[in-house]
Amino acid sequence: MKDSKIIKVCFYGPESTGKSTMARRMAKHYHTVFVPEVAREMVTSNQFTEEEIVRIGEAQTKRVLEQAKVANQILFCDSDLITTQIYAEIYLRKVPEALIDLEKKIKYDQYLLFDIDIPWVADGLRDLGERRSEMMEFFRSKLESRKIPYTLISGSLEQRERVIISVVDNLLKKFGV
Repeated sequence: MKDSKIIKVCFYGPESTGKSTMARRMAKHYHTVFVPEVAREMVTSNQFTEEEIVRIGEAQTKRVLEQAKVANQILFCDSDLITTQIYAEIYLRKVPEALIDLEKKIKYDQYLLFDIDIPWVADGLRDLGERRSEMMEFFRSKLESRKIPYTLISGSLEQRERVIISVVDNLLKKFGV
């Protein structure tokens, strides 16, 4: 199927909000593929260089473009280049220009902003648990400053799943896929 007919849905928001779990569940539910947060495959700590974060951005972009070629109508993405930029800003105190350029290569049809109303779970990489409210507003502000519409996803995992399925079913109808 051609990439232009694939609906791209970005699971977006702070760490430990259920994005990875939902990306896997939704890919299974819709018999398609998903793109994981590629950074988790590439880093073992939050100590990284500007060159490393650019490589992460390039790998994330490449994976989305590759998976769009094999997706079944819809592609769920467990991260995007805005997220990569946010973590560059937090950990490096600057956003490399290459990440801004990479952001322009992929347009998502739907952003789902995952709320922080479920328990935070440490996993070795996550280290911003005490800053969840601040991070939530930071993520939200990045969408709003770009005038990107989004749907807020909150509640239990089951509630989140129901809302996501409703949003995705509406997208499929809207795009006639």
